[in-house]
Amino acid sequence: MDPLALALVLTAAVAHASWNLLSKKAAHVDSLVFVWLVAAAGAVVWSPLFAGFLLVARPRLGWQDLAVIGVSTAIHLGYFVLLQRGYGSGDLSVVYPVARGTGPMLASLVAVLFLGERPSPVGIAGILLVGAGVFLMSGGVGQANLKGVAFGLVTGVFIAAYTVWDSRVVSAFAVAPILLNYLGEAGRAIALAPFVLRGRRRALVAPAWRAHRRTIVAAAVLAFVSYLLVLVAFTRAPVSLVAPAREISVLIAVVLGGRLLAEDGLRHRLAAAGVIVGGVVAIALS
Repeated sequence: MDPLALALVLTAAVAHASWNLLSKKAAHVDSLVFVWLVAAAGAVVWSPLFAGFLLVARPRLGWQDLAVIGVSTAIHLGYFVLLQRGYGSGDLSVVYPVARGTGPMLASLVAVLFLGERPSPVGIAGILLVGAGVFLMSGGVGQANLKGVAFGLVTGVFIAAYTVWDSRVVSAFAVAPILLNYLGEAGRAIALAPFVLRGRRRALVAPAWRAHRRTIVAAAVLAFVSYLLVLVAFTRAPVSLVAPAREISVLIAVVLGGRLLAEDGLRHRLAAAGVIVGGVVAIALS
């Protein structure tokens, strides 16, 4: 893998695990309310950067560009809602590894079978190692909260979908990563607004913001940065290599869950992390 692409992916992994920790800490908040607040905060916080990009780059957005961005926004909306609900049902160190492991493995399979990508034997070995390590990291299905595992598996399908789709959006359709990322944030905020700002949820917004505004803003910043870096990496390396390399975030998340949330199984999952690291090294050398 291109060294810059690998550096971008590893930096994104730290940011990604960090915002997931913040999301888990707010898991008691209504999932739609929290996801909407994060998306709205992201749209506000990153609006100066987006405006600056528009003024400098003057991109031309056609109907095709808006359509593919709309599909991406819908997939990400399902991902964020399912992930947040998963954190209300299971531990960070269960939901996160299952979701992150299922997604890239499916994304790589789709990329190889349908997009014509052909990773080298070393790259294939790295992908398999990452998948095995993520399964071991979860502690095995029998030891995990079954509802949390179920949410993780379904969330992983959405991860696979947006990984493959977004890689095509920034490569084949040549949509600038910042356009895709920012319009996705704004799109989620707009799409969820009718469900959050009316009915019983409307009364939950202000209390959630007052109690968790720092967490919400931090999650909005870290989520935007982490995925922007991944989108840039997609322009420099194939999805079948970028997607599994992101899984170093599993190691980070398990450490955060064990140390900061007092979740069980830290030693076992740290040992399994060695398998993931080996996979990432193999991918980097492919």
